[in-house]
Amino acid sequence: MFQISYIPAFKDNYIWVLQRGQEAFVVDPGEAAPVQAYLAAAQLRLAGILVTHHHADHQGGVAELAAYWSCPVFAPADESITGASQHLRGGETIDVLGVPVSVLAIPGHTRGHLGYLAPTALFCGDTLFGAGCGRLFEGTPQQMHAALACIAALPAETRIYCAHEYTQMNLPFAQAVEPGNPAILARMARVDARRQAGLPTVPLDLAEELATNPFLRCDQPAVIAAARAHGAASADPVEVFAALRAWRNVFA
Repeated sequence: MFQISYIPAFKDNYIWVLQRGQEAFVVDPGEAAPVQAYLAAAQLRLAGILVTHHHADHQGGVAELAAYWSCPVFAPADESITGASQHLRGGETIDVLGVPVSVLAIPGHTRGHLGYLAPTALFCGDTLFGAGCGRLFEGTPQQMHAALACIAALPAETRIYCAHEYTQMNLPFAQAVEPGNPAILARMARVDARRQAGLPTVPLDLAEELATNPFLRCDQPAVIAAARAHGAASADPVEVFAALRAWRNVFA
């Protein structure tokens, strides 16, 4: 398995670095300069790029990096990614530094959003966040609910490498949905302590997301009740998810 580290970018992005020996892949390089600086400092050669979706803060540095390193760029086939050379739709298995990585189709945030699943590690872009999920810019509630169900079905020990530091921001909403969930209060305390110390909350533990993330808990009675109070027409999980996502969009 490769080593995983991160490069901070913009206000709250993470560019993930997968390293094995003196070679590396990067995931969602929204800008090139910090990646080049990291590679130079660590004396690494960029062997490839993984892109989850087309938003600029995830692909802005791709063209420059790919041109400089002459490396392959794996990206969604149904989205416009400048510099993409390997077009994927989900269901493929690719080689990343000698490690087999499964490509998952997890649309909802965008129409062609992909996830990259290595043994015990998922790079999910903007589909799942700590205690939250991505906005539905192009997809439907049905698509996003299905994408989250795909992630929820992975082994509970899976580590989730999302692309933004949003956990602290999302937890108050999770508490509003389930005020009686003690796991949420305990997580809030741990997350606050980490952020006060300047530490990241990512990677996430899937087991903890299953216990505290309302968007993965649409079948739980308390979550259903909260969603019904905020417009869900029934207890159907997609209806519950859609109501939660709409509520989250306006939650202060």
